[in-house]
Amino acid sequence: MALLQDILYKSGIRAVQGSTDIEVNSIVIDSRKVTQGSLFIAIKGVATDGHAFIEKAITAGAAAVIVENMPDHVKEGVTYVQVEDSSYAAGIIAHEFYGRPTDRLELVGVTGTNGKTTIATMLFKLFSQLGYTCGLVSTVQNQIADTVLPSTHTTPDAVSLNELLKQMVESGCSHVFMEVSSHAVHQHRIAGLRYAGGVFSNITHDHLDYHKTFDEYIRVKKMFFDGLPADAFAITNADDKRGAVMLQNTAAKKLSYSLKTMADFKGKILENGLTGLMMSVNDQEVHFRLIGEFNAYNLLAVYGAAVELGADKQEVLRVLSMITGAEGRFDYFVSARQAIIGIVDYAHTPDALLNVLATIKNLRKGSEQIITVVGCGGDRDKTKRPIMAEVACEHSDRVVLTSDNPRTEDPAEILKDMEAGLNTAAKRKALSILDRKEAIKVAVNLAQPGDIILVAGKGHEKYQDINGVKHPFDDKQVLREIMALLDR
Repeated sequence: MALLQDILYKSGIRAVQGSTDIEVNSIVIDSRKVTQGSLFIAIKGVATDGHAFIEKAITAGAAAVIVENMPDHVKEGVTYVQVEDSSYAAGIIAHEFYGRPTDRLELVGVTGTNGKTTIATMLFKLFSQLGYTCGLVSTVQNQIADTVLPSTHTTPDAVSLNELLKQMVESGCSHVFMEVSSHAVHQHRIAGLRYAGGVFSNITHDHLDYHKTFDEYIRVKKMFFDGLPADAFAITNADDKRGAVMLQNTAAKKLSYSLKTMADFKGKILENGLTGLMMSVNDQEVHFRLIGEFNAYNLLAVYGAAVELGADKQEVLRVLSMITGAEGRFDYFVSARQAIIGIVDYAHTPDALLNVLATIKNLRKGSEQIITVVGCGGDRDKTKRPIMAEVACEHSDRVVLTSDNPRTEDPAEILKDMEAGLNTAAKRKALSILDRKEAIKVAVNLAQPGDIILVAGKGHEKYQDINGVKHPFDDKQVLREIMALLDR
């Protein structure tokens, strides 16, 4: 509970009708969740406009509403606060309502196209093992110390996020590691939060269904760093051609990590195999359990952030050497009799798929086949579909194109979009099988002893989203079961 006038500071007020000297007992952006005494914030979303539900919220008991446009008719006894941008105001107001939780936390945001989940998860595991009580906000799951909470978005809405951060403070967390999506930045879900630091992984082709152009996608990612305070740190990937651009206008302390050029946190891969990475990190040789060049970058980002947070360098490297990555990120296992390697990875962008396939190529000792199962999600960026198929065929011996999360699209049409990226040679390598389980089964049946099967796109997800219904489906479980049948 809070006084309305106490939580409106810096929310961009344009006009007020009614008293702000009233108590509100909750903040709500979904009119269905309004109770007596709620503050309802009408947000103009991608699919719906909260202004259409103001009357419903008031009928349900809202004591006050935040609006961008004052309604023609106002109700006696209800306070109306007009703001410049209700999405931005939601973040500011929620942070105040929940007691400014980030003032009592070391909050680190991780943004970029690929690697966010792995970097945030490894930071959480690292600092937990260093003896801190930590929070995690990620695509795979949210976590408060040992308590795992379900995750529905990479970054939750502003109200849910601040409520979660307050829970973390109350649970004794000192550090929180959070994925920051481009959607979250653009929709001001992180407005009002105070960050101790930010990490940039890389930027590649993704989310153009939402941002429309690659330049706009870059601009939105950069906004996160532009907003960091002077006492924060900002760490960028010096090997990404947009890495320097990300930190151009930040007031934060600028740092970099790299495998290929001079940087504050410099790495060199000495060995890369199924047993992990042998790396030099700032001239210290360390063996890590993670595999692949892309994970070498993730490890450097984690090392840099940990050092900037004040952790002992040697202890960081010692603990990092024992840590595994996030679920569904290069998860691999080997069948007992056939010695077929199965790999499940979340790779759902052309660059991520290329990175995973390049890593698999380096693991090959001879003429083992690489067989890739891949699809593309529905109601998302269509321009990457032909590129995904092209990448899969160029870097695999056999490819099975299949359904991912079709959502409201016809999966057959999605496959047609993917097939459009294939030349004559690529078409000879590829099969199209709509049913994902059947596609994985075909891939396993194509495999000879020692071959490598990659199932890409869904990673940690335990469902397939078909016409708004989430059907149980776990790539890792399905692949394991089918490979086990082959071993009989």
